[in-house]
Amino acid sequence: MTIELFLHLMNKISNIVIFASGAGSNATNIVEYFKNNSAVVVSGICTNNPKSGVLTLANQNDIKHLVFTKKDLQKDVIVDEFLNETSPDLIVLAGFLLKFPQRILKNFHNRVINLHPSLLPKYGGKGMYGIRVHEAVVEAQETLSGITIHYVNENYDDGAIIAQFSCQIQAGDNPVHLQKKIKTLEGLYFPSTVEAVISKINTKP
Repeated sequence: MTIELFLHLMNKISNIVIFASGAGSNATNIVEYFKNNSAVVVSGICTNNPKSGVLTLANQNDIKHLVFTKKDLQKDVIVDEFLNETSPDLIVLAGFLLKFPQRILKNFHNRVINLHPSLLPKYGGKGMYGIRVHEAVVEAQETLSGITIHYVNENYDDGAIIAQFSCQIQAGDNPVHLQKKIKTLEGLYFPSTVEAVISKINTKP
């Protein structure tokens, strides 16, 4: 039984809220993946970057969105009100660069997940994002890299791992080559892993 059929039979719609800081490629993949799904809906998109590509994505798909500052996130007003309005079953961090506040993690226990572009625990932590990760991996002459989808806790890239998917690093690969391979993995596996997490949430007693 698919999650769509299960949730349809349960007459429940699951909501996802996406947080992103950059161009929004992973947010786009998730929105497209669930676009024709009657049981799972992207109900909100949040960004701390007023120039982020996710705002165009939100407008094109008529998704409620919020632009906020780092200070807004640290307080308990604007962002919290948005989450109350959109009522997410799952919060997905898709290229979101700010540390997520403890109060939201407490309110959404085990319902905030993140994608990191390496095989954690390697090449994670503060400052390790985007091309920086791939530069570090190539410099260390690793032969394998990949993506990690994990629960979010109070520390950067430290929460329990949900799933990992890997790719080979060939001789001559530079950070840009590796970044393209990682983007391919993200497109293939991130949305379906999000779906699996939602299914797990909804089948809990």
